[in-house]
Amino acid sequence: MRVEYTDMHRELIEQCRRGDRKAFREVYRLYSKGMYNVALRMTGLAHIAEDILQEAFTDAFTTLDRFRNESTFGAWLKRIVVYKCYDYLNSKSSGIEFLDDMEAFDSADEEPLLNEEDLAREVQRVKNAVQLLPNGSRTVLSLYLFEGYDHTEIAQILNISESTSKTQYMRARQKVRELLMNTTGHEK
Repeated sequence: MRVEYTDMHRELIEQCRRGDRKAFREVYRLYSKGMYNVALRMTGLAHIAEDILQEAFTDAFTTLDRFRNESTFGAWLKRIVVYKCYDYLNSKSSGIEFLDDMEAFDSADEEPLLNEEDLAREVQRVKNAVQLLPNGSRTVLSLYLFEGYDHTEIAQILNISESTSKTQYMRARQKVRELLMNTTGHEK
C-alpha cells in the first residue's frame, strides 16, 4: 500500500516541476535555513554545510521527477542533505569511526532551573561541546537528538547496526556531559 502525504508546498513543488523560476527561489527560501542547520550540525563546518546545501538543492531540483509525494518535500530534501553530509564525513581521510560495544551510562542527574539568559548561555555551551565530538558520535547525536531520526533509521542511513547507533548516541551524550562539567563555572 502506497501512502501519500499532504504537503503544504505541493503546488509550489509542481510549479518547480514545470520550470517556474520563482517557485525554485521560493522553495529555496523556505527550506534553505533549516537544511543548512542540518548540514552544519552534522559536519560542524560552515563552509562545508554551505556546499552541501547547494549540492542538495541542485540534486533535488534536477531529480524532482523522483519525488513521489511518499513523504513531504522537506523530509525528502532533508534525507538528501543527511546523505550528502554522511558522504562528506565518510570521504574524509580519517573517516567516521563507530564503536560496537555497549557501556552503562548515568542519566539521573537533575539540572537546575535557568532563567532565559542562563539558558541561552547553556545552549551555547552545549553547541560548543557537540562540535568537539568525533564525527561519528556527532553525526548520530545530531540525527537522533536534533533531526528526530530513530536508531533504526540512523542505522540504515549510516549503514551501521542499530546497537552501534545507540552506543554512539549514549557515548556522545556522556561526552557532552563531561565537557559541560569541565567547563562549569569557567564562563560567566
